[in-house]
Amino acid sequence: MIGLLGAAGPINEEGRCTVSLSVGIAGLPNVGKSTLLNALTHANAAASNYPFCTIESNVGVTPVPDPDLRRLEELLSPKETVPTTIRFVDIAGLVEGASEGEGLGNTFLGHIREVDAILHVVRCFANDDVVHTTGEPDPVRDVEVVETELLLADLETATRAQRKWAKMALTGKDAGKAEAEAFARAVEALGRGTPIRAVDFSAEERELLSEARFLTAKPSLYVANTDESDPTGKGPLPSALREAMGAERVLPVAVGIEEEISELEPAEQQEFLKELGLEETALDLVVSACYRLLGLITFYTIAHDKLSAWQLRRGGAAAEAAGRIHSDMEEGFIRAEVMSLDDLLRLGTRQALHDQGLIRIAGRDYEVRDKDVLQFHFRA
Repeated sequence: MIGLLGAAGPINEEGRCTVSLSVGIAGLPNVGKSTLLNALTHANAAASNYPFCTIESNVGVTPVPDPDLRRLEELLSPKETVPTTIRFVDIAGLVEGASEGEGLGNTFLGHIREVDAILHVVRCFANDDVVHTTGEPDPVRDVEVVETELLLADLETATRAQRKWAKMALTGKDAGKAEAEAFARAVEALGRGTPIRAVDFSAEERELLSEARFLTAKPSLYVANTDESDPTGKGPLPSALREAMGAERVLPVAVGIEEEISELEPAEQQEFLKELGLEETALDLVVSACYRLLGLITFYTIAHDKLSAWQLRRGGAAAEAAGRIHSDMEEGFIRAEVMSLDDLLRLGTRQALHDQGLIRIAGRDYEVRDKDVLQFHFRA
């Protein structure tokens, strides 16, 4: 049986793929993680002025801001429009000794293992009325506290794995030798304070190490939680964080103000942002940064009067894109019809694109481009 996207074919829910990007919001206790989650997702997570207000991880899912999806919706007037989403996980605060279980550390570290990327919130303002677990805020020191715990937890994981595979390699067989060598490299790097993501492992080594789900392999960004008087982060504390971690990895966000902005209507949001000298909301800022960090693009599908947006890694092939929708579609992939978003918005209909020869037929290895509009043919 041959079908189009979502058309004929026995497609059940078991093959459906999870398309939400998952980002963990981490940091010391009481630095604004839950408030940021509320600003990003309206999750209504508890946020109070004391450490460990968050005990279990809070989760919020929000649509990815996408003006192009709105333009397509206005043009095509589908019965249903489904944006792609991003899932934020508010992970309770890490403290010194977390790698050894301090402050419920093992539970919190476990939550980090499950996300695609880490959004590390760092307090960058002084306020005697807001408790800080290590005394006065020092963003560089505070980052080091958290990242040291991640390194120590990974070092323990790598050491155990290296010993296991080395013991297997002693049997005289090939099994375990490559794994032991890869984990030995990981142990050496972690021991000198180098995160896994910064080590030049081969593709084969990274595959062997993937079972460990290393914490320091996660891509990470830093949210400099600034005072409301410094929403653009020009003060000394956010500046120190940028100098230490690299300006491209630091996002200044006045988290308390952003929570208030998130409750406003869009027109009011823009007016408020303008007054503060900001160009975009925290959600726009964070989502754009996460997409860049993880190398993600967006593609669109239109079928059965339903317009949908999807996430895909940059460089991903058409068959992989089909698999983001349903595993059966990747397995039974035949071809994809590819339309340019700009062409579709300019000409208005699929038929007009067809008449002008602007619909391309692509095989399973076609590299999907950002903002492609795709229709898949597959054997169901």
